[in-house]
Amino acid sequence: MANTSSAKKALRQSYKKRAHNQFWKRKIKAVSKTITGTLETKGSVSAKNSDILVKEHAVLQQLLDKAAKNKVIHRNKANRLKSRYAKKIAAQVKPRTKK
Repeated sequence: MANTSSAKKALRQSYKKRAHNQFWKRKIKAVSKTITGTLETKGSVSAKNSDILVKEHAVLQQLLDKAAKNKVIHRNKANRLKSRYAKKIAAQVKPRTKK
């Protein structure tokens, strides 16, 4: 238990920071799971699922950028995760041809 007032304040601050960090990490994890769940479906990705993947990837990129901005995760980790998911999605989704 904290004895001094400064230690008590530091403890309060650490609880707030932890809650803030966990909030962002939970949001990132939820979107990541939807993307990986869609990617792991058997067979090729349908047009409907490819639209979902593209939208969810955009949401994931925004979340990762905001988390890096708020120093929840390191910016290099955010960029690495964005790149990995982009590669996975590009491998599954066929590029659309313009008619």
